[in-house]
Amino acid sequence: MSEKLPPTDPPASPFSDPESTVSAEEAGFVATAEDAQAGQPGGRKPRLKLTGSMIIEAIIYGSPAVITILAIFLALVVSALLIVFSDPSVLHAWAAFFNAPGQALSVTWHSIATAYSALFEGAIFSPSTISDAFHGGSIAAIFYPLSLTAFQATPLILTGLSVAIAFRAGLFNIGAAGQFVAGSMIAAWLGFAVHLPGPIHILVCVVGGFAGGAILGWLVGVLKARTGAHEVIVTIMLNYVMYNLLSYLLKTPKALQQPDQFNQIAPPIDNNAVFPHVGGPPPQANIGFLIAIAAAAAVAWLLSRSTIGFQFRTVGANPRAARSAGMSVERSWALVMLIAGGLAGLAASAVIQGGAPPPPLTFNTYGTYGFDGITVALLGRARPWGVVLAGLLFGALEAGGTAMQAATNPQVPVDIVEVIQGLIVLFVAAPPLIRAIFRLRAARETGMEAVAKGWNG
Repeated sequence: MSEKLPPTDPPASPFSDPESTVSAEEAGFVATAEDAQAGQPGGRKPRLKLTGSMIIEAIIYGSPAVITILAIFLALVVSALLIVFSDPSVLHAWAAFFNAPGQALSVTWHSIATAYSALFEGAIFSPSTISDAFHGGSIAAIFYPLSLTAFQATPLILTGLSVAIAFRAGLFNIGAAGQFVAGSMIAAWLGFAVHLPGPIHILVCVVGGFAGGAILGWLVGVLKARTGAHEVIVTIMLNYVMYNLLSYLLKTPKALQQPDQFNQIAPPIDNNAVFPHVGGPPPQANIGFLIAIAAAAAVAWLLSRSTIGFQFRTVGANPRAARSAGMSVERSWALVMLIAGGLAGLAASAVIQGGAPPPPLTFNTYGTYGFDGITVALLGRARPWGVVLAGLLFGALEAGGTAMQAATNPQVPVDIVEVIQGLIVLFVAAPPLIRAIFRLRAARETGMEAVAKGWNG
C-alpha cells in the first residue's frame, strides 16, 4: 500500500467539521505513513503538546471545542430570555420599568438565578446538603444529584456511541430506537423468564440486550452491503417494525404480557438481574454507568488503535479509496452496524435493569433514547469521549430540570430543558453563526485540532 490513492471528495455529513473530515488523499497517506501507528493494534498516534499560545489561538480562531463551549453558553443566554418572558412576575415588573427600574432588574435576576441555581443543585450538588452533613445529615445526599445525572446519562451515552461509530464508517444510524426496542425485549424476557444466580443473571441479560440490538443492526448492514439499500430508509422502517412488534408481544399473554394483566406491560425482572448501585443506596448511579464508560473506552480504542477501526475510518472517508486499497467495504458496513446496534441494545439493558427498582417493560419504555442519541453524537462530534461529555451534559439537564420546575413552579415549565438541548445542538451545528456572533476569526490549520481532541477524546 505504498502508492498514493487518487483524491476524491468524502461524503457530506451533518457531523463533519474541518478537524474531523478525512479526505481520500489523507486516507492514502495514512495507509502508508500511519499504518504502523493508527492502523495497527497497540500503535500510538503522536499528539501535539498544548501550549498557552495554542490555547489562545484556539479561542481567537474558534476551534471545535471553543465553538461547543460558546454554543452551550449562548443556549443558556437565550433560554434565560425565555425564562424571563414566561414568568408573569417579571413581565409585571417590566410593565412598571420607568417607575421602578431597579425592581424590574432585581425581579428579572431573581427569576433567572432561581431557575439556573435549581438546575445546578438538581444536577451537580446542593450546598445545603454539605452543611446538613456537618450537622448529622446524610453524606450520601451530597452525591445524589451527581448520581442522578450519571443515571440519566447512561442510556444517552450508549445510544450516542451507537450513532457515532456508524457515522465514523460513513453510515447514518437512525435506527438506534428500533435497536433499543430489540435489546429491551430480549433483556426483559431474560430478566423475568430465566432464573439464575445474581452476577450470572445480570451478565446474561446484558449480553442478551447487546445481541438483540446487534442482530437488528447487522441486518441493516447486510442489506446495505448486498443490495445497496440506504441505511437511513431501512433503519427508519425497522423502527416502526420494532414498535409494532413490541406492542404485539406486550398484548400477548404467552409472550411478554404480565399474567392477569390487560395493559401492555411485562412482568418485572428478577432481583438477581437488577444492576447493583455504585457505592450502595441511595445514589441512583449503578453499574450501567460503568458499562457505558467501558463501552466508550472500547469504541475509542477500536477506532484509534485497531486495524478494524482504521478500516472503519477509511471506509467512512472514502469507500472507493478503501476498496482500491484492498479493504472490504461491505464487511465494514455490516460489522460497524452490528456494533452500533449492540451499543443501542446495551442502552436498553441499562434502562431495563437499572433503577431502584427498575420499571417493567412497557410500550413507552423506549422513550426518545434512540433519537436523543443522534443529538448527543452531534454534540460530541462523533468522538467517543465527546459523546460521553455530551451525554453527561444532557443527563445533567434532565436531572436538574425536575428540580428547576419544582423551585419555580408554575412560572418556568420543565420544557425549558428541552429548549436548552435543542438550542445547544442548533448552535453547535452552525459554527459560522457562532463565529459571527462572537466575532471569531476564520479557522485555519494551526494545530488547534489538539485542543479539539482534548475535548472530544
